[in-house]
Amino acid sequence: MRIILVGYGVVGKGVTTIIARRYLEKVKDYGFSPKIVAIADIDGAVINPRGLSPEKLEELKQRRAPTNPISADPDFGHPGMSALDVIESVEAEVVVEVTPVNIKNAEPALSHITKAFKTGKHVVTTNKGPLALAMPALTELAEYNNVYLRFSGTVGGGTPMLEFAKRCLAGDKILGIRGILNGTTNYILTEMPQNRVTFQEALTNAQKLGYAEREPSMDIDGFDTACKVVILANWVMNQKITLRDVDRTGIRDVSLQELDEAAKKGNTIKLIGSIENGKATVKPMEIPKNNPLCVSGVLNAITFFTEYAGEETLIGRGAGSMETASAVLRDLLDIRHKLANRLT
Repeated sequence: MRIILVGYGVVGKGVTTIIARRYLEKVKDYGFSPKIVAIADIDGAVINPRGLSPEKLEELKQRRAPTNPISADPDFGHPGMSALDVIESVEAEVVVEVTPVNIKNAEPALSHITKAFKTGKHVVTTNKGPLALAMPALTELAEYNNVYLRFSGTVGGGTPMLEFAKRCLAGDKILGIRGILNGTTNYILTEMPQNRVTFQEALTNAQKLGYAEREPSMDIDGFDTACKVVILANWVMNQKITLRDVDRTGIRDVSLQELDEAAKKGNTIKLIGSIENGKATVKPMEIPKNNPLCVSGVLNAITFFTEYAGEETLIGRGAGSMETASAVLRDLLDIRHKLANRLT
């Protein structure tokens, strides 16, 4: 399987690390032979149609843009070459799209994905932007071009929330979903009552620890959770919605006093993303402390309400470069199996 990697930040480097480390094991266990034939970054690209060796991938990770970008590689560098040109001109089966999230217009990821589809390439992405804004259209375009779109790293990171719902609960009917889908907000809402600090103090601590961005609105205003709710609604419950359909409220106004009042009743407050009775919602909710969803720190948790099995809850880490990269490998293996089944 020949792979074009688009985006060479933290997740992109995690993908190359996992593929290099796990290569021999995956070949042995699954007959899976992944080769990264190109990496496209903001400054240009590196291309080797025969595949970039583990040694070369390790060497590229040591480069630092803008002074020493990967495109300056003396062997395979192509300075100034755009990702779209790479996708169009390099022969490969799969494009792995891991550029930064943009929920205003989903670019450049949306163009990367559509270009891949139109050139007959499957796509694995960790980018929530295109899915949040245009998931129904993208799934339709993938079907039209007879290619696969996989995105398990967009929800739950390394925790297989989408696969659990799609495969493990395949014989059941999922009636509703509730989840804590953002580790940053969960950390803040854990930190406030635990250490008796205000929202702002907890946010500052989260930023110091690297859990929150310097500009944290994507997390604390509920946009990240809303994107994940859109993906769950489309993929798991077949609801053709986009980000504009989600009723969203963030956690800026949650006070320590409110958390204390909830605690007196044996409850706490969490930012919950839900799909219930046809409505997609993100808002702070009071839940019992003994509820399976009541996880602490940066953990994520999701409960699927099913017709026959009742409530099924999955808990795990929702972020991290290697966790998300492991989801990319999981998706690549899924595409490999799907392609193998086409031949039988």
